[in-house]
Amino acid sequence: MAIVLEKTCDLGGGDPRKRERWNSIFGKKANALGFGWLSAYAIMSGSPIAAAALTFFDAGVVDELTAFAMITGSRLGASFIVLFIGFLYVLRGRDWAASLSMGLLSLIVTATTYLPSLLLGMVILKTGMLDWIQLRSGALLLSVVDRVVEPVAGVAVSLLPSLAVFVVGLGVIWFSFNLFDKCLPQTALKESQVGWMSHLVYRPWVMFALGALVTLISMSVSLSLAILVPLSARGFVRRENVIPYIMGANITTFIDTLLAAVLLDNPWSFTIVLVQMLSITTVSVIILATTYRRYERGMLSFVASMTASNRNLALFMAVIFVVPIALMLV
Repeated sequence: MAIVLEKTCDLGGGDPRKRERWNSIFGKKANALGFGWLSAYAIMSGSPIAAAALTFFDAGVVDELTAFAMITGSRLGASFIVLFIGFLYVLRGRDWAASLSMGLLSLIVTATTYLPSLLLGMVILKTGMLDWIQLRSGALLLSVVDRVVEPVAGVAVSLLPSLAVFVVGLGVIWFSFNLFDKCLPQTALKESQVGWMSHLVYRPWVMFALGALVTLISMSVSLSLAILVPLSARGFVRRENVIPYIMGANITTFIDTLLAAVLLDNPWSFTIVLVQMLSITTVSVIILATTYRRYERGMLSFVASMTASNRNLALFMAVIFVVPIALMLV
């Protein structure tokens, strides 16, 4: 067995120089994936990490494939915010399985779509299939949320230490979801006067488009996915209905990164983000058009097994932190 593993891992064909070169190339991509993943955990957002990856590329610090891997890692880490919101709901006395299931589903759907798209995107970048589609300059575009929140956040950042800013932000999240809860009626969607909407949420393509639209408007996948937690807790949406919603949100979340690429005035940065959007769209559409029901059952089964016991949940939490750390150490 040891001999078989050694032969399998000898990707350099027995030549130490080729093997070292291969490991160096692979290691850089794995390091970038893990770095983007952990960094998004740290700041609870993926967009700044994705923008940083493009800045590193523009400065010549990393190549296009490494930047691509780092951006993918940033999206994997950004989905953690939904699980974090779920934990806040548990602290507020909500059912822990229902509150955490949306976060778990967001993480696993993101991972199972982004990792295949990472391979597809690297092939596209390596072959130069989309190098002819480039955009050099453009205007800055901000969402309404950015225009309202950023001035207030800027004052807090300038006056308070980092830890205090985090505590204030946590309090704002807590207060916001209290208000959101009060705005929601107590009845389930089918029992309410807008019960006609229940027919729409059973249509995967409608939810796919809705997820893409909400994220496009808010320009924040954290926001568009985080609202699923209170909606699920009140019975407005079910886990199986939000899988295509998460897929759609994971596509248009790159709009702000695409704009950042345009503002860098580096056409190759634009190509990197465009390939990222095209690859994740391709993977998501293939799943929806071919094996969606089987994929849905697999995702729901996984989430159910993770919420079945504290031991399983703790193991999952350990894995999502150990894996990016391991990638950085490759």
